[in-house]
Amino acid sequence: MKIKLAIVGIEGLPNKYGGFETLASYLVKYLSSEWDITVYCSSVDLLTRDTTYEGAILKYLPLSSHGWQGVFYDIQSLRDALANNEVVLFLGFGAGIYFPFISKKDQAKIVLNFGGLDWQRSKWNFLTRKLIQFFEALMVKNVNWVIADNKKIATYIESVYQIKSIEIGYGGDQVVKIQASEEWRIEYPFLKQHYACAVCRIQPDNNIELILNAFSNIDYPLVMIGNWSSSPFGQKCKEKYSTFTNLYLLDAIFDAGKLNMIRSNCSIYVHGHSAGGTNPSLIEAMHLGLNIFAYQSGYNEITTHHLANYFKTGEELTELVRNFREQDFQERRNKMQSYAKQHYTWSNVAASYKELFLNVYHQQNGA
Repeated sequence: MKIKLAIVGIEGLPNKYGGFETLASYLVKYLSSEWDITVYCSSVDLLTRDTTYEGAILKYLPLSSHGWQGVFYDIQSLRDALANNEVVLFLGFGAGIYFPFISKKDQAKIVLNFGGLDWQRSKWNFLTRKLIQFFEALMVKNVNWVIADNKKIATYIESVYQIKSIEIGYGGDQVVKIQASEEWRIEYPFLKQHYACAVCRIQPDNNIELILNAFSNIDYPLVMIGNWSSSPFGQKCKEKYSTFTNLYLLDAIFDAGKLNMIRSNCSIYVHGHSAGGTNPSLIEAMHLGLNIFAYQSGYNEITTHHLANYFKTGEELTELVRNFREQDFQERRNKMQSYAKQHYTWSNVAASYKELFLNVYHQQNGA
């Protein structure tokens, strides 16, 4: 008899959104042959209505996983998951207000990964930040198992909550280097020259304006890929910076081959994330062997094993680009790629989660 595992807190599968969805998809891929997995999905957010994915059952709720509706989506998903499964992986913070009302027996089923310190993100207003921080505390204090995806997050959890977390990062070995074909060079003319690339959600805490402003002051092409139309902030940035001929502001690309091709052929990869823990797109850039210029956040230095170039201001980024010579960076780039292959693979991540899930199950059953 397979152990029943539920994954709660994401938009759903197949992955069309972000890091937690990517994590869920690879846990399903590596564990579904041994576990009876149910993944909770939003029928509002997803265009597809598949009933299964890689052997996992997809269970839909008629609520959005985003915004305030996401709180009710997460609570309803979690309630159902706890009633019908032996282990529940909860991703995010949306159901935080519900955790104190969960029985001790059901709290023991939950493995919590709240990601980074989302309440630090500048995209939220003051009240929302305080609520997210409050939700985080309610969750951490009412579960037995907490995952940290970055050593800095683990230190934070221990210092604030006096709780030892389990450190498990992310994988990035699904990406592959792809050479640009002549057809793609016609579609994307910037492929014919050296260029910088950034892939991210278009939100303030990813230092979008800092990066765009820095490149608007130098004659070096930048390709930034993201969800420009999803927010007033993104729309405003695109309108302001689209006039610069060296800036290519592309909408989000969900075709993995095309995205890998654009990243593979860049001379510089710019990573501006300031909040959160280990970021999946940064790990993917490491696996691709790219020359990484990362925002000095503390998290990014740990992820890259202090082997990237780092900036804190637009001026510092501008100087890094102006002084960049690819041959000077080759040894560090190779070391970063080797580090990623050793520490950030999905098979290792899935094995670590599997070991943890088994511990959760056996402790409940006295084994």
